[in-house]
Amino acid sequence: MIMRAVALAATLVSALLALTMFLQFKAGAVGYQFEQQFSWVQSLGISYHVGVDGINVGLVLMAAIVAFAAACVSWEIKEREKEFYILLLVMAGGILGAFASLDLFFFYFFHELALVPTFIMIGVWGRGEQKNYATFQITMYLSVGALIALLGLIALYLQSGANTFDIPALTAHLRQNPLSSNAQRFIFPLLLFGFGILVSLWPFHTWAPLGYGSAPSPTAILHAGVLKKFGLYGLIRIALPMLPDAAQSWMPIVAWLCLGNLVYCGWVAMRQKDFNWLAGYSSVAHMGFVFLGIATLNLIGVTGAVLVMIAHGFLAALIFGLSGYVYQQTGTLQMDQLGGLLRRLPFIGGALIMGAFAACGLPGFANFAGEVTVFFGAWKAFRLVTILACWGALIIGAIYVLRAVRAMLHGPLPGQWANIIDAPHLWRKAPFFLLLTSLFVFGCFPRLLSDKIAPALQSNLAHVFTPSATSAFNPRQNVAAGLPQLQVEQVPVIAIPNQ
Repeated sequence: MIMRAVALAATLVSALLALTMFLQFKAGAVGYQFEQQFSWVQSLGISYHVGVDGINVGLVLMAAIVAFAAACVSWEIKEREKEFYILLLVMAGGILGAFASLDLFFFYFFHELALVPTFIMIGVWGRGEQKNYATFQITMYLSVGALIALLGLIALYLQSGANTFDIPALTAHLRQNPLSSNAQRFIFPLLLFGFGILVSLWPFHTWAPLGYGSAPSPTAILHAGVLKKFGLYGLIRIALPMLPDAAQSWMPIVAWLCLGNLVYCGWVAMRQKDFNWLAGYSSVAHMGFVFLGIATLNLIGVTGAVLVMIAHGFLAALIFGLSGYVYQQTGTLQMDQLGGLLRRLPFIGGALIMGAFAACGLPGFANFAGEVTVFFGAWKAFRLVTILACWGALIIGAIYVLRAVRAMLHGPLPGQWANIIDAPHLWRKAPFFLLLTSLFVFGCFPRLLSDKIAPALQSNLAHVFTPSATSAFNPRQNVAAGLPQLQVEQVPVIAIPNQ
C-alpha cells in the first residue's frame, strides 16, 4: 500500500507539473523553454540538457497524464507489489526523460531505462500461456531495433565532426556543414529502421500485439500509449533535420510502407477474437497515420503526425486500461464469450464506446484532428497512398472496432457475468475520466496543440520540407514571430478551427 501511494503521488505531481508547463508555454517563441543544461563529460560533448519546444511539450504532457493513469489502474497487481511499482516509476521517469532530453546520449539512455522494465513486467506479471514467448519476442525485437538506432546515432556523431551530443548544437552544425550524400544514405536507414522497429513499422510489427496481449494493463498503457512514440519522436527530432537529403529520398518508401500498418494490420485486426490482440493490431495500424504524416515532408502533414502521436497516447492508454478492467472482472477477453456487459458495466462500457468512437476518428475527439490534418498534408504528396489510407482507416477501422463493441457490450448477458460490478469508486473511474477528458479537450480545441507544434516544426524543419509544402498554418503569425519563411508555390493554407 505504501509503494502504491508513493507511485500515485509521484505520478500525480509529475502530471500537475507537466500541465503547468504546458499552460505556461509560449506558443510561437523561438527556441526551447524551461531549459536546463549541465556539462557531464566535456571531452565527448555529453551534457544533461533538457527543455521543451512545440514538438515535445505536448508529448511530455501526454506522457505524464498516461503515467498517472497507469499508476491508478495498477490495483490489479496483487503479488510483489513493491517491485512492480518501483519498475513502474523507473519506466515513467525514463519516458519523461527521453522526451525532454536534448542530448543524444541521455535521449537514448532514458529510453533504455524505460524499456528494460517492460521486459521484466511482462515476464513476471504478464498473463496468458504465451507470456514467456511474448517476453522473448518483444525483448528480441526491441533490443535489435534499439541496437540499430544506436549504431545510427554513433555514426551520426562521428561523421558530423561536431564533437558534441547536444541535439540543438548538432542540428545547427549540420545545417551549416551538411553531411555528404553517401554518409546520409548510410546513416538514415539505420535510424529509420531502428526507430521503425521500436514503433512497430510494418513488417516489423509482430511483437506488438503479442506483447500487449500478454502484458499487465499498466505496462501496456505506458508502452503502447507513450514509449512506442519514442521512435517517431526520434525521426522528427533527429533524423529529418540532420539528414535532410536522405530523408527526402526515403519518404516515398515510408509512405508505401505505412499502408502495411493501415491496411494489412487492419485486416488482421478484423480476424481477432481476443480483444487485447485486436487493440494491439489497432495500435499498430494507427502508427501508419504518423508515418504517413512524416512522409509528406510538409508542415501540415508533420503537424498532423505529432497530433496523432499525442491523441493515440491517450486513446491506447484508455483502451488497454478498460480491457484490463474487463479482464479482472471476467477472467477472459475472448469476445465470443462476452456480451451484454453494458448492462452490468455502464461506466466502463460507456467509456469503451467513446474510446471506440475516438479510434474510428469521430469528430470531437483528438484523433480526428490529427488524422484529417495528416490526410490534408498527404493529399498533394501521395494521392494514391492517401486514397488507400482513407479506405483502410475509415472502412476497415470502423468495422473491427464497432464489431468488438457489439460483441462485448450488446446482446444477451451470459449468466456467469451476472455478478460483475462496475467501477465502484472515484479512484477506479478517475484514470478513464482523465483520459477521455484529454481526448475531448484536444479534439474540440486542437489549436491548443497545433499553435505550439507548427512554429517549432517550421523553425526546425524548414530546410527539410519539400518546395510544394505550405509554409505554415498562418503565415502572418510566422512573420510576427520572426520565423523563417519558405519560398513556395501557392497552395491553400489550412487552419484547424476550434470546434
